[in-house]
Order: sequence, then structure tokens, then C-alpha cells
Amino acid sequence: MRVIIIGAGKLGYSIAELLSQEEYDIVVIDKEEGQLENIKENLDVLTMAANGSSPITMDNPDVQGADILIAVTGSDEVNMVCCILAKKHGITHTVARIRDMQFMSEAKDYLKANFDIDLMLNPEYITSMEINRILMVPAALNVEDFAEGRVRLFETKVRRNSPLAGTPLKNLDIPKSILAAMIFRDHRMIIPHGDDCLLPHDNAYFVGEAGAIANFSKNLVRSDARKISRAVIIGAGRAGRFTARILDKQGVQVKIFDMNRERCRLIAGTLSSHSMAIHGDGTNIDLLQSEGISDADIMICMTDDDKLNLLLALMGRHLGAAKTIVMVNRYDYIDLMEKVGVDIVLSSRFLAASEVLAFVRRGGIVSVSLLEGAKAEAIEVLVQPGAKVAGKKLMDAALPRECLVCGYVRNEEAFVPNGNTVLNPGDRAIIIVQMKHSKNVLKYFQKD
Repeated sequence: MRVIIIGAGKLGYSIAELLSQEEYDIVVIDKEEGQLENIKENLDVLTMAANGSSPITMDNPDVQGADILIAVTGSDEVNMVCCILAKKHGITHTVARIRDMQFMSEAKDYLKANFDIDLMLNPEYITSMEINRILMVPAALNVEDFAEGRVRLFETKVRRNSPLAGTPLKNLDIPKSILAAMIFRDHRMIIPHGDDCLLPHDNAYFVGEAGAIANFSKNLVRSDARKISRAVIIGAGRAGRFTARILDKQGVQVKIFDMNRERCRLIAGTLSSHSMAIHGDGTNIDLLQSEGISDADIMICMTDDDKLNLLLALMGRHLGAAKTIVMVNRYDYIDLMEKVGVDIVLSSRFLAASEVLAFVRRGGIVSVSLLEGAKAEAIEVLVQPGAKVAGKKLMDAALPRECLVCGYVRNEEAFVPNGNTVLNPGDRAIIIVQMKHSKNVLKYFQKD
């Protein structure tokens, strides 16, 4: 399969890196030769210095006949034009980054119908929704929903005094509708068995029916944990503004800081009376203290500078913020930031790239969530007629040991499987798998 990526910026690079690992035939196009240098040096893909929105580029033999075009330049309008031209030149599927929320909220269906866009990406909005999901589950490091919210994946850090620590999983009081799906320990992914124990500092993943997960997670919240009622956000860019609006609508008192007066003006007019935008330096300790950083339940650092976000988060914890979230561009920073004390680290590029990966794979793939810096992934896949797993007990399906079927949905009802479970064509299975083995594992769920 040939995939054309127009735009060699940070998001374009992340998508190219992810897809090249899956051995797709990738062509990255950018009119700035300098933008392509990093990709040339680090990725095994074809690069082309050209105008991606030009019909001449679409007529290039390396572009003609491609299966998918992904337009992720910095301009929504250019991305839309690229998609229109791609369809007119025979490229079957298109993806466009659309950052203007007015397009996304008021004209989404129109764009799909008239601009030939199959998937629209807004990385900043995706990140804001992810932050909101996590904050609504206080014990979570990560929350992912599958099957229209019927199945939930819940990641938590095992504390030293956690009721989960030190006891074999088979002896823990875990509801039958919940499965311990993965342990991430010392950079290793472990598919757990009944005799395995969770240890302090493990990242533990549980999957199950959404309501059961919600109740289960309540038992893991520290007795001194605060309900999220006050949030401080540093950075009023698109992601910061989206996040402020989402939290404000849920009754959270938001204070968002930015040095840019225009950004503050944009967000101030959309917040309720109990929230405010502050035109000021979020690194100013006196300012933060005067605005009550010590009373903040959450500090969310969303500037464009990864290193500054880390510094801000550590400073916020020192000044009394109960919990910190950092948004990063480079997802190789995630592990480092978590090690030095940041509670939750998210990459908007990472989240958007996972949506693209699910779209490119297709073949029954409903959604993909990348876990632990893309070392593992949770995949929702439609079991196809003739698949190797269809009609067999899971214990007899000879699935690779690097994966686990941790949930499935049949007739709109969610279930946790066991070795005797038989998956039928049309079931939606949720699997966790090591990233490097995913391509092989997915073959078991697709037509043979």
C-alpha cells in the first residue's frame, strides 16, 4: 500500500515514522527542502520537494495510483485542496488536518461530502478530550473507550500502599467483568496470569465494561485525593483553549495563563464567570502564588515548548499543585517526564497518529490506541468471516503470546473473555499487543 503524506512538520514526521514501521510504502512531500532533511536522515521513506497542492505534483508517477493521501500542512485550506486534487487524480482515500474548530463543528459533514475528506484530524482537540477523560477518572493515568463507550481501558500507577500491590491477581477482588490486561514494568510489557503480582510503580492496565471500570477505579483513589474543581492551565494555544472550555463547562474553575494578549482575549469571551484568562507569564512564581497555584487540583502545561512544560510542571508541584499534566510534541520525552515526577504526559501528535494508523490499516480495524510510548497498542477490531479466530475457543486459536484478547462486544453487549470464549464473525474484539507484533496478530482477525 502506498501512502502520500503532504507536510513534513512534526505531525507529518510522526505519521511517517509510525507507518514506515508497518512497512507501508511512504512518500513525504513538502515544498521546503529543509523540512525534509530530518525525515531523510531518520526514516526509510521516499521524500519529494514539491508543492503538494499542485496538479503537477499529483501527476508525478510516485504519487499517481497511491491508496491514501494524508495532508497535514499548517494550513487547513491547503490540506482541503490537496484532498480534492487527490480524489480527482484517482487516490482512493484522504485524510486532512483541520485545526479550525468552526470547520469541525459547523461544516464537518459538508467538508466530507464536498471536499472529499474521509478523515479529519484536529490533534489539539483530540488531546483536550483525552485530558478530560482522564481527569474524570481520578485514579487514571490513561483512559481509552472502545465500542462506543461500552468497553473501557483504564491505566493506573500502582502505589506502594495500593490494595492491588503484592497479591497474586487470582486472589484480588476484581469483578468478573474486568480483566487485568497488561503490566508495564521496567520498560517491559507483561501479559499477566493469575499467579502474577502487581508491584509498586507498575503501570497496570484493566479492561472491562465501562460502568464496572468506573466503580472499580473509585477503590484506587487515594483517600486524600481531591476532586477536580480548580485547574490551572499554562498556554492558551488551541489545545489550551479547547481544554479550558471543556473543563469550564463541567463546572471546573479554570485559570489559564498566556503571554499573548490576543490568545487570552479569544478564550476569555468563552469562559463562564467562575473562570478567567490571565495575561501574564506562567513561569512567574509570584504570579502563580498570588493566583492560588497551591490550591489547584490540577496544573496542565500546554505551551509549545516541551522543556518549558516540564519545568512548569515541576515548579507547579513544588508550589503545591496536587497533580500535573504535560503536553509534549516529542513522545520520546514521555518516559523521562514520568520518571522525574510528572503525573500524566500526553502527545497530541501521538494521539492523532494513532487515529491515522487505524484508518490506514482498515480491514476491520475500528480504532487504535498507542500505549507506553508506542511500545504496545490497544486495538478494536471487527472479527471477519473466515478469520483464524472465528468459531474457535480462544485457547485453541494459537494466538501469539505477545497479545491478549481482553474484551469483546456482541449484540451491543460487552463481555470479558476467557479461554473457552468463542469469537464469532461480526464481534468487535479489543486486543492488547506489542507494537512490533501487531501486524502479525491482526491477521488472525481478518479474512484468511
